[in-house]
Amino acid sequence: MDNRSIIYVDGFNLYYGAVKDTKGKKWLNLERFFCRLRPHDDIRAIKYFTTLVEGPALTHQETYLLALSTLPAVEVIYGKFKPKMVRCGVKACSWSGDRWFRVLEEKRTDVNIAVTMLVDVIEDKCDRLVVVSGDSDLVPAISTIKTIAPGKHVTVYVPARNLMRGAAVEIRAAADKHRTLPNDLIAKSQFPATIPDGKGGYIQRPPDW
Repeated sequence: MDNRSIIYVDGFNLYYGAVKDTKGKKWLNLERFFCRLRPHDDIRAIKYFTTLVEGPALTHQETYLLALSTLPAVEVIYGKFKPKMVRCGVKACSWSGDRWFRVLEEKRTDVNIAVTMLVDVIEDKCDRLVVVSGDSDLVPAISTIKTIAPGKHVTVYVPARNLMRGAAVEIRAAADKHRTLPNDLIAKSQFPATIPDGKGGYIQRPPDW
């Protein structure tokens, strides 16, 4: 099999599964990480799927996205958050006021990944698809790829620091190969604290990252 590879990274799945509440792992250089993870692959692109958050965390996220923009192989593809109202389901809650509150629901990320994978297969842009996610919503896309292009090889890496999150039984079963994302490589694949932005300035690592 040829080794042209495209990497598909579910940004929030990676964050919550592998780097949230850590120090020294959030400033991840995706090119460095995947070149170490897949040293024999001809990596044609790393496609990073995310959605801009709200609140104080947005500043750090935008700084990280600027850092990613300095990497030639990385393409960022955006979804969106959709607000919805949710009723509090805690029966023991003594709050007597309005029990409805606003939350944000991430939309389009899994659809964006699925559609992008299928287009890349149809246009024969890769021989190997490397998916970084534990989301079972991607199973139909992987199954379709195995049906329409059985010569393509799909590997899934599940970002997880505990057994429950790392189970991801459905997406693991759909892939040709599956692994848990190696956390030791994440710590070894960080950007420098300060990196050139390509425009004469610099991008500084957030202090708590």
